[in-house]
Amino acid sequence: MSGVRATARIVATPAGLPVLSGEGPLALRRTRAAGPGLRVTVVGAMSAPLGGDRLAVEAEVREGARLTLDAAAATVSLPSRTAVPASYDVRLTVGEHAELRWLPGPVISAYGSDLRARTRVELAATARLVLREEQVLGRHAEPPGTLVSRLTVHRAGRPLFDQELGSGPGVPGGWDGPAVLAGHRATGQLLLVGPEFDVKPARPRLLGESAVLTPLAGPAVVVTALAPDALRLRRVLDEAAREILAEWLPDEPYR
Repeated sequence: MSGVRATARIVATPAGLPVLSGEGPLALRRTRAAGPGLRVTVVGAMSAPLGGDRLAVEAEVREGARLTLDAAAATVSLPSRTAVPASYDVRLTVGEHAELRWLPGPVISAYGSDLRARTRVELAATARLVLREEQVLGRHAEPPGTLVSRLTVHRAGRPLFDQELGSGPGVPGGWDGPAVLAGHRATGQLLLVGPEFDVKPARPRLLGESAVLTPLAGPAVVVTALAPDALRLRRVLDEAAREILAEWLPDEPYR
């Protein structure tokens, strides 16, 4: 089977980053944090993912540590000559009294591409998580490729959130209908988990015209948003993050 195999590994502790290792297109750089804790940025070193590529990011935030993990640019899923889909697996582990902010760039599904993206998160009972996901269907003025993404979150060993979304050629019909994307080219979600939501439960509500906040069966909320393009999607999700954190975590601003 052809394709690039590459894994980026990060381990964060209160004392630093004992593991910071990237391969192939997944180069890692320690960057300046805007607030307390550590920050690592994924820097794309080559065009990927292409068909047949197997990319992975593994991050562990150990007890008491804080880490922001972001990206310097979007991930563009590109077409290739092989019929084998590309895969991008993200595995995140957050320990007791630790915090992770996973804020990657958008995934852009270019015409003719085929990507399977999977994010799996394991949280300790007192862990905090801010997770943002964004998908853009096609580059400017082109149809989308095929993109199937799944996000699974467990807290204290129990399921908290499990959602899959497929779009583009070959996935079951209805994804672009009024009940799902309704013709929008960009979709995303923002997931926030923390003990604060047990103390002060959130209420479901609309956030503007294209986003909704939904409390989960656990100390967490998810914001789901639609937009005509990536710029407006990011604006909606950033505004939602600032509003939620200002209410529940006033000492932890969203930067």
